[in-house]
Amino acid sequence: MSSVTKLRMTFEEYLTYEDGTDHRYEWIDGVLVKMPTESELNAWLSLALQLYFIRAGLVKPRLTHRYNCEIEVPVLEPKQARNRFPDFVILRPEHIELTQKRLTIRLDMPAPLFVMEVVSPGQTNRNRNYEDKRAQYQARGILEYWLLDPEEQVVTVLVLVDRVYQESKFQGRDRIVSPLFPLFELTAEQVLNPEE
Repeated sequence: MSSVTKLRMTFEEYLTYEDGTDHRYEWIDGVLVKMPTESELNAWLSLALQLYFIRAGLVKPRLTHRYNCEIEVPVLEPKQARNRFPDFVILRPEHIELTQKRLTIRLDMPAPLFVMEVVSPGQTNRNRNYEDKRAQYQARGILEYWLLDPEEQVVTVLVLVDRVYQESKFQGRDRIVSPLFPLFELTAEQVLNPEE
């Protein structure tokens, strides 16, 4: 996490807040916490995956977003963020109309189909992705949540089955299996170490 604003506000006030910057904030218990800039590796891995989905014809380009799509999620524990900005998200077609004013998927909207996070180094980041976000994305009803872990060289695919994530891990030359995208053909190695 980065700097915290001193201003307290409701979540509804946050949704109309403008500070004249392009900063992204997580809303945590009435306080805005500025999110840090993504690392080059995280940005590259999310871009490479987005390009693959588009070039392979698995999804329409307009339904894909990196870093700028905000998802309102349930707060399940104290001090959890009420909003998340996944590294990569695939929307449903109905989201195009629903997000004309602001690219925020509210709780009263259908959940996105897919989210992906790149796990940054450090235990705090690992906990956020493997525990906090996992629980929140599961509660939000997101069908698939992928974690790309460059440090461990593992891709974890979480698939929602009866409202609970079922986990599969892929390494090396394992072809990633996605029920949502059965024509996905890359291996874990290709996803974690894309060609330039």
